[in-house]
Parts: sequence; structure tokens; C-alpha cells
Amino acid sequence: MAKLKLTQSRVNEATCPSNKKRADWFDTDCKGLVLEARITGGKTFHLRYQDSRGRTRQLSLADANDVTLSQARILADKARNQIAMGEDPKEQRAIAKAVPTFASFIEERYLPYVKGYKKSWDSDQSYLSNHVLPAFGKKYMDEVTKQEVISFHHGIRAKGYAEGTANRILILLRYAFNLADKWGIAGVRVNPTKDVPLFEDHAGKKERYLSKEEAQRIFEAVRKSENPVLQHIVPMLILTGARKREVLDARWEDFDLERRQWRIPTTKSGRPRHVPLSDGVLQLLTSLPHNEKGWIFANPKTGKPFVSVFISWNTARKLAGLADVRMHDLRHSFASFLVNAGRTLYEVQKILGHTQVKTTQRYAHLSQDTLVDAANAANLAVGAAMLPVARRLSLAA
Repeated sequence: MAKLKLTQSRVNEATCPSNKKRADWFDTDCKGLVLEARITGGKTFHLRYQDSRGRTRQLSLADANDVTLSQARILADKARNQIAMGEDPKEQRAIAKAVPTFASFIEERYLPYVKGYKKSWDSDQSYLSNHVLPAFGKKYMDEVTKQEVISFHHGIRAKGYAEGTANRILILLRYAFNLADKWGIAGVRVNPTKDVPLFEDHAGKKERYLSKEEAQRIFEAVRKSENPVLQHIVPMLILTGARKREVLDARWEDFDLERRQWRIPTTKSGRPRHVPLSDGVLQLLTSLPHNEKGWIFANPKTGKPFVSVFISWNTARKLAGLADVRMHDLRHSFASFLVNAGRTLYEVQKILGHTQVKTTQRYAHLSQDTLVDAANAANLAVGAAMLPVARRLSLAA
């Protein structure tokens, strides 16, 4: 390897010998600066240096056709200064090259992961394809900024989508970056969705709770249904607070009647959960015949779980005069009945399988009678002292 004082003319005239693939020249006027000439005719400036572990490394600075020798020396001095300050530019470049684009992260890491446990992964894929990837797919993971996320979130709403839809897409984006951070994906140091607020979802707060009288009307209506299994499905929903698909897919093997426990193997969260069985549920189950394939609420025509029971349910709720009641409202009502009976939110949370008590609080509706009883507690504490004088005199008489 030749050492000489490089000049611009020497750089311009430098050629690689025909018997070699490349030739290097060290510049004696700039520590570590190397000119490389290749048999192909290309020429590149490099910086040869030792890293913090004493290893000899070489950093490409620029193509000799793009910068002058003076500019190459400035680049070399700048790089040496970085190295002296403990920053290895070659290492930084390697890290930068390792940072994936958002699209490649989703394709290679995120989707394979969620497909393994998340029942609604196809919904994720739809949101990603239609909204997230067009906005962020070509960006590297370390290029997505908080301001871009905020603009993206508001942009979805501006296109006419509901607040709930925009929120679900933001939550999906947040989850993807949380996983990237958890897995140590190169370039992901801060989640750009952190502290980006969700919209107030007014439409998503529509809740419907059955009164005891309405629940009785529903029971009476399903008994008259042309679907003979509906009269068992609906009570099972309202007496356990389980989700519709969990009940429709229920199998005998998942029930321990002696221990009064139902193990639901596949849930919305992806983790199994255990539901306690009340006296009413035990009576319901013991009255049912066993399907040879193990399904508890099998379709009599197929012997398999119902794909949908909407038609028979819609007929029954209209017959009961409760056309606005959705099947998922039976789960809401179950939580409401428990809270109004004095059960704690912790108990309701455990039975419903919520990971956050905040979710349970949304379901925990208190009936007007319960609230009036609570308000009367103040009246009982104060006694007659706050009543009008005329009223107190009449009571005394």
C-alpha cells in the first residue's frame, strides 16, 4: 500500500494496475485518508481507523468523482473527530442499514406474530392495507414522527370515518410500535404514538341494559322461537356474561360441572379464561342433551356450531318489543345485574375477563332504583332535620 502526498491531479490520474482488482494510496497529509482505485475504473475515498476495541476498520467517505480531495480531507477530519468523541460512524451506518421500513416490519414480524394468537388479525391486515401502510409503509421505523401520527389520526377522521374507526387504527399503530420496541427492532427508541390522544368516541358509547322485566320478556320470546336452541343460547349469554361466539362454540369438554367452572380456551385477549357457573347455568346445562361431536349449542341441522343466529334473535327481540337490544347487550346487562346486586368491580372484571378495570366500569351500569337507594342514604343520615317545618309538625301530630 503506497503512502504519498495526494494532490488533486494524482487523484485524477490514479489507475488500478491491470494485474490487480484494486489499488490503495494513503494520504500523508491527512491521517487515515485512503484513495482506492478499482480495475473497473471507479475511485473512492475511505478513512482507515481503529475502533474502540482496537480493530482496524474502513469507512467509505465518498466517490472520488463526487468530491474533491480537499472535500475528502474535510470528511475524513470530521469522521475522525466523531470517532475521538466515542461515536463510530461505521457502526452508526450499520445500525441505520438494519432499520427496517414499516412495511417490511409489518410483513416479516408483526403479521406472522398476530396470526399466531389474534383471532381478529384479518381486521388488522385490512386496516393496515387500507390506511396505515399507504401513509407509513415506505418510511423507515425511525423516521415516523409523533406529529405525522397526529396528522394521520386526524386525517382519517377528516375523510369521514367515525371516531371509533380512527381510534382503532391509532391503537393498532401504537401496538405495532410497542412490539417493535419490545423486540428491540433497530431504530425504534421512542414510540411515536405515545401520548397521542384518542378521539372522544360518542357513537361507541351507546349502551343498552336490560331491566329484570325486559330480561323476562326476552326469555319468553326466545321460548317461542323457531330455532329451538335459541331458548338455551340467550339464557347462557345473560347468565354468564360470555361473548356470543364463546357460547356458540362452547364444548362439553371445557366444562367442569363439579367444580362449577367453564374454561374458555380461546378468548378475545388470546388467553384462556375461567367463568364460574351459577345455579341457573348448572340447571340449564343439565337439561341439555349431549351432542355426539361435543358441541353444547349445536345447530340441529348440521350438528356443528351456528354460523349466525341473527335471524332468529331478531325475530325474538321484536316479538318482545325490544328491537333495539343487541345480543352483546346481554353481556352488558350481566355486568349491570352484578353491580346492582352489590358485587365489586373487581369480581365483575374477573368474570368478564377484562384486563383493565376501566373496561369493566363502562359495563357496570347502575339502575335508577339503585341510585335512588344510594341517594336516600343521605336522607337517612340527616333524618327529619332538613324537612320543612310544616312537614315536621304534621309528622309529629
